[in-house]
Amino acid sequence: MYAEERHRTIVNLALRYDRVSVADLATRFDVTTETIRRDLDVLDKRGILRRVHGGAVVAENVALVETALTEREPAFVAQKTRIAEAALAYLPPVGSTVILDAGTTIGRLAAAVPPGALSTVVTNSVPVAAQLAAANGGVQVHLLGGRVRGITQATVGGEAVAALGRLRCDVAFVGTNGITVGHGFSTPDPDEAAVKEAMVAAARRTVVLADSSKIGVELLVTFAPLAAADVLITDSGISAHDRADLSNAGIEVVIA
Repeated sequence: MYAEERHRTIVNLALRYDRVSVADLATRFDVTTETIRRDLDVLDKRGILRRVHGGAVVAENVALVETALTEREPAFVAQKTRIAEAALAYLPPVGSTVILDAGTTIGRLAAAVPPGALSTVVTNSVPVAAQLAAANGGVQVHLLGGRVRGITQATVGGEAVAALGRLRCDVAFVGTNGITVGHGFSTPDPDEAAVKEAMVAAARRTVVLADSSKIGVELLVTFAPLAAADVLITDSGISAHDRADLSNAGIEVVIA
């Protein structure tokens, strides 16, 4: 496991349980307590967690913390790949219109799409738009306008939201930073949340792609309740309890 991947999981555990302990984390990741202490020191210096005796607690501003796309790319690679491959089954027939959100898992989906499988794609992801346009598979790529956020390489703002408001697409594939029954799908940035909300509203069917580390996490801004999405594709790290809660909330949970 990459250190960054371990750090992200530690943060999500702290968000969920308010506190993490060195001993429990060392057992969970099968590493030494010294390794975990170094991890917690790094997260403390970043201002995400605050070190306490025997572990760490969530820093006050953690709900505003957001990692860059380049930092998230190496995390949960195997899980994201399986999720992207499972999402291929939810592509609409050729001739349909698909919305692709920004994010690393959606990027893997874009890379996995067979030539000729997509006709028209609307996206706010600069990397996804460039990737699909360069593939020369006959797909029409529409990149939403607006301000480009450097941290996510996604276009946001009123122009992107307004453009989505004029569209009616077949399927939206959307990423999320957090998933809970009470808070729905959430993300740290209000501008990103506004675009995601508009994507869900513009699509006849919404498929959310998220690795299991996002489950049980609540970020600053909700962009959709669970019932607004049709399918959640995640990995086998989801607990039986969480899967039952999400299913009871009305969303189909697919394990990749």
